[in-house]
Amino acid sequence: MIDLIKHPIRDGLLPHFLTIGGFLLAVFLIARLMSEKRQPGNTVAWLMGIVLIPYVGVPLYLLFGGRKLRKLMARKNRISPTLPGPETMEASCTHRPIAQVVAATGGSKPVAGNGMEVLTTGEAAFAALEEQILSATHTIHIMTFILGRDDTGKRIVKLLTQRAREGVKVRLLLDSVGCMFVSRSFVAPIVKAGGEVAWFMPVLPFTSRGSANLRNHRKIAVFDHNIALIGGHNIAAEYMGPAKRRKRWSDFGARLAGPAAALLNDVFIADWAFASRQSADDLRAEISVEASCQPRGNAELQIIASGPDVNGDPLYEGLLAMVQSAEKSIVIITPYFIPDEVLLRSLIVKARSGCAITLVVPAKSNHPITDFARKHYLRELHRAGVTVRLFGPGMMHSKATVVDDCIALFGSANFDLRSLFVNFEIGVIVHSSIEVKAMTAWAQTLIAASTDLAKTQPPRYKLLGGLAEDLSRLLAPLL
Repeated sequence: MIDLIKHPIRDGLLPHFLTIGGFLLAVFLIARLMSEKRQPGNTVAWLMGIVLIPYVGVPLYLLFGGRKLRKLMARKNRISPTLPGPETMEASCTHRPIAQVVAATGGSKPVAGNGMEVLTTGEAAFAALEEQILSATHTIHIMTFILGRDDTGKRIVKLLTQRAREGVKVRLLLDSVGCMFVSRSFVAPIVKAGGEVAWFMPVLPFTSRGSANLRNHRKIAVFDHNIALIGGHNIAAEYMGPAKRRKRWSDFGARLAGPAAALLNDVFIADWAFASRQSADDLRAEISVEASCQPRGNAELQIIASGPDVNGDPLYEGLLAMVQSAEKSIVIITPYFIPDEVLLRSLIVKARSGCAITLVVPAKSNHPITDFARKHYLRELHRAGVTVRLFGPGMMHSKATVVDDCIALFGSANFDLRSLFVNFEIGVIVHSSIEVKAMTAWAQTLIAASTDLAKTQPPRYKLLGGLAEDLSRLLAPLL
């Protein structure tokens, strides 16, 4: 029987209260959004979503809108890695103003006495990882965004299990989103052998607002507190493996030894303590300060941890300082290119002033929406005189910037808004000339394997292609 009698609460007051509640929630979120340190484009994108389509924008912001969340990060040690004693050494082409900017916003100071070996192939990266796992004497610390369930991932899990069984302290930290398809049983052998595995900010169940958005994109492996591997390589067959693979992505990393590796270990400890709820002080008590700070080479390096657990934005400001200080040349290598307005305008001004700028991106990345979003920026830079090179065939996942052939930056961060302002990222600024020259030589091989944009870029489609590009660019601050 159809109920023809109206219920006063259900049909009258309840929708009214829901409307008022939704309005107040939207006002609260807008006030919160305006109080956060965000780029204008990011703020406008969220405002449009909350105001124009609140039934979609409000839930998405509650899940993904967080950046530097105060309550959440109050449980995590703030990262500002330091070493006892003198930390700097004069180098012929060190840019001191850049180093000062990075240190002032939360990065480390430059540290001397490091060894650095560039790893320019997935085979070299895998060989270095395998070698260090097998040669570690007391501690293996690894964090990765992606752990593959393929032969590469299985091989590393097997090696870590073996070393844990042999008495080496093994700790493996996995990002919960990047490793969402990795089951607990896949890494259970490590735990059964006496090692430890932790998951960074699980998404399900939702532990806090923004937990789905704040991802640990850092890739760090530290052995015995004084040798480290760092770069863009995840532990999966697309990134690394014992033998060449036709569809393997082009990536870049390095093996560091000395004080810089000890700083990276300090970053790992902060992340591990947060994810595992263990005491960071107890973890640091395992370290021999004298052994970890022993000089291992002549490279001068500066470690940059960036993300919600850092007070400032040292990665972004360091990159901006490098671009604005350039006198002769800038080479930027990145898989995804979505700059903010300040970085874009800085590159345009530098190009128009006569600085030779080369930007290398994949001809086709693994994220089509970012390829659409970048088209506007590539055209603007090309018109200003920037040489845009499209790498291919195959995916290019390398992340590096080289300025005037005497200072360089590499690590886990892409040249996009998510890496620069949202994710937990890690980077290394290279201040010493020999190591920068090695990176320059590698960059030239990528440039040679790329095609000029002017020869390959199709015209912008008037309707569908243009609409997709404009929509992708509108959503770019949220990518």
